[in-house]
Amino acid sequence: TAGGASATLHRYQLRDRRATSFVTGVADYDVSADGHKLIYRSGGGGGRGGAAAAGGPAVFVVDADRAVPQAGAGRLNITLRANIDPKAEFKQIFYEGWRNQRDYLYVPNMHGSDWPKMRTMYEQLLPFVMHRADLNYLLDQMGAEIAIGHSYVRGGDIPEVPAASGGQLGADFTIDQGRYKITKIYDAESWNPDLRAPLAGPGVDVRVGDYILAVNGEELQTPDNLYRMLDGTANHQVVLTLNSRASMDGARRVTVIPVANDQGLRTRAWVEHNRHVVDSLSKGQLAYVYLPNTGQPGYTSFNRYYFAQQDRKGAIIDERFNGGGQAADYIIDVLQRDFDGYFNNVAGDRMPFTSPAAGIWGPKIMIINEMAGSGGDLMPWMFHYRKIGTLVGKRTWGGLVHTADTPGFIDGGSMIAPRGGFFRRDNQWDVENVGQAPDIDVENWPKDMAAGHDAQLERAVAEGLKQLAAKPVQRATKEPPSPLWGKRIKPPTE
Repeated sequence: TAGGASATLHRYQLRDRRATSFVTGVADYDVSADGHKLIYRSGGGGGRGGAAAAGGPAVFVVDADRAVPQAGAGRLNITLRANIDPKAEFKQIFYEGWRNQRDYLYVPNMHGSDWPKMRTMYEQLLPFVMHRADLNYLLDQMGAEIAIGHSYVRGGDIPEVPAASGGQLGADFTIDQGRYKITKIYDAESWNPDLRAPLAGPGVDVRVGDYILAVNGEELQTPDNLYRMLDGTANHQVVLTLNSRASMDGARRVTVIPVANDQGLRTRAWVEHNRHVVDSLSKGQLAYVYLPNTGQPGYTSFNRYYFAQQDRKGAIIDERFNGGGQAADYIIDVLQRDFDGYFNNVAGDRMPFTSPAAGIWGPKIMIINEMAGSGGDLMPWMFHYRKIGTLVGKRTWGGLVHTADTPGFIDGGSMIAPRGGFFRRDNQWDVENVGQAPDIDVENWPKDMAAGHDAQLERAVAEGLKQLAAKPVQRATKEPPSPLWGKRIKPPTE
């Protein structure tokens, strides 16, 4: 049973079919293969209740098949010291990384790279590696010779540098009369518990047009930087002095709690803006669905936006900047399906229900760009392969290999060797280093974006309306005449 950061481990005995509390304060545990010993880690550092000794985590080994252990029993002395020669360790990691690529890469030809030659060439730089970050850079350069995506080099025994989390208010500002003036406040929308908007919370009296005159009592004027004053304030209360004019006369004080990162708020605002643009340009005929990735957040976004707009005649599926995740066959299956028939509706407007009931049955347009990759490559590839609709935008990134089970380094770092690549039913490799090209190539130029125009989105809407006009959605608006069954009708003749 869980309890905060630790849990209570119960022992279930078959002879009396009862579960009893065995040890508490458990953060992690394992049982020996023969079932006789239990090793567990306690975050509190003490015996059965995790409180026998203060300090950091403690590790215990106790008998798993005997009486409940006493508090503090079986504690291990894990105070270990090791002398490490960094240069020798760097050398060992370098060669292990090279071997892992050789032994674990998804194809044996190393994409045509002369891998022994690469080892000889890059090992000459080993004497100049003076820091673990240097080694990661060297491994990255060597791994790049394979020309493959998902070949991540990360981690390692790198000293931790204390860093403060800068606070952000989730707002845009302009400088006016030497003061910071709020021009936009990003809200989290009332439905979303995963986003918190510092200036749009309940009871927070902050408005667009307000001037931020001081932070925690320190007056704020240009050329000083607002974010200097917010440094280290994430998730801590901050008192802002505000006024509707650039003067301390009549100013008010408001307590807010900055967030560490407001990117989620800005992304949600961008998505909602796009949805309103599509709704306006299509006069309510087309849905807009954004897919940030092909993991759980992407599926959540799809389910929320797609099925809530099933009254629309067509859909714009926007997967730009898609971060990937898994193969989004569920999304593709839903987009591809058609309805088979109807069930009549005896209530309200009496519009028959389609079967299946949930879906958008008209044209589908998917927007792609060069910043969508991995699962964000495969999804438009499947969309195109199954002839679901039209792709608009730019060619996707081109990284479709999966990663798994590459051993880590001795210091906790890793160099990933992709373990599986994608090939088509005609036995040809595809997507990796290729991407998925659009049917209609549209570039989003900075000057257009700065002027408020999303050419890719606008072109997608135009194409959706064009296809809708050419092939309107055919759907029954009323049920057929009531049927007659039994002896009241003549049997059909052959």
